[in-house]
Amino acid sequence: MSKFGELIDVEIPVLLDFYTELNEDSNAMHHILRDVAAGLGDKVKVIKIDVDKNRELAEALRVKGLPTLIIYKNGEMKWRHSGKQDANTLIEIIQEFV
Repeated sequence: MSKFGELIDVEIPVLLDFYTELNEDSNAMHHILRDVAAGLGDKVKVIKIDVDKNRELAEALRVKGLPTLIIYKNGEMKWRHSGKQDANTLIEIIQEFV
């Protein structure tokens, strides 16, 4: 989990996407997150976390619904949402923390 702390303890917003390959909404988010990353460039870090491979982390963060999107900045959770979001909405939300 110390690796996780290093990932989220940065000055730019970090958007985490908790997903699983078997979830339709999770798969739909792949393209949306690509658009978000392209739209914001180096102002955000987008990290996809497969819950099947990271069960301990998902349980620690109480990830229930998929996809679950969480924004951290400086190690602090700033925003959380379960379910799909569109790229424009995500970009607007992230820009609040830039």
